[in-house]
Amino acid sequence: MGGLTVYTKLKELLPLEDYIYFGDTKHMPYGEKTESQLLEYAARIFEFFVKKNAKAVVMACNTTSSVIYDKVKDKYDLKIYPIIQSSAKIIANLPIKTAGVFATHATVNSNAYKREIQKYNPDIEVVQIACPEWVKIVEGNRISAPESREKIKEKITQMLKFKPDRIILGCTHYPYLINVLSEFAPRDMFIDPAVYFAEYIKNDLEKNHLLENSKSVEEIYVSSSPENFKQSAKMFYDIKELPQLALND
Repeated sequence: MGGLTVYTKLKELLPLEDYIYFGDTKHMPYGEKTESQLLEYAARIFEFFVKKNAKAVVMACNTTSSVIYDKVKDKYDLKIYPIIQSSAKIIANLPIKTAGVFATHATVNSNAYKREIQKYNPDIEVVQIACPEWVKIVEGNRISAPESREKIKEKITQMLKFKPDRIILGCTHYPYLINVLSEFAPRDMFIDPAVYFAEYIKNDLEKNHLLENSKSVEEIYVSSSPENFKQSAKMFYDIKELPQLALND
């Protein structure tokens, strides 16, 4: 479901593009999966997009971008946009001395945000904290539960000890938590990478003369639990029709 935070930003910037969205609800959370599992899931999803004649694939998952992007980027004859590598180019140019990153264990362990940001600006200190339980809070629609708020507060308190200038929400589920997060730190302290990611994709498609100028077509699929997905997704996007597509059985 987290990828919808990226999808909505893309649709705002590029309303005329055709979109095929696949949410792998059957195998979430990706942050707890092995590299071999992620490669297996990605292969089948990419094959599906290729059959659909996609011109580009957006890797809206921080975990896949950090763990397997380098292994899949040259396998397909289409543009592939990974969220971390793309947004880091822009984040590195912000007036920041210390950047915090909230992410899954897989993303934190990969050091992808630190590596990519410091590639463009080695003077930025990057502090990373894993918050794997946050994904389940969002997917389970338990954001307002008292125990959820305590888990969120605990991580924010831990992060603020490092005095970050900005905090990157390094999992696409985390922007769903912005109202709770902003109770414990200023709202404008948080960075949703999807904003910079969408801008990067738009500029790159334009540069490569790949922008679409006709009426947009939308197809949205999930691998399991379509009704739960529709209900939880309403916070970001109202989905009218949602087929279940078991690519990974």
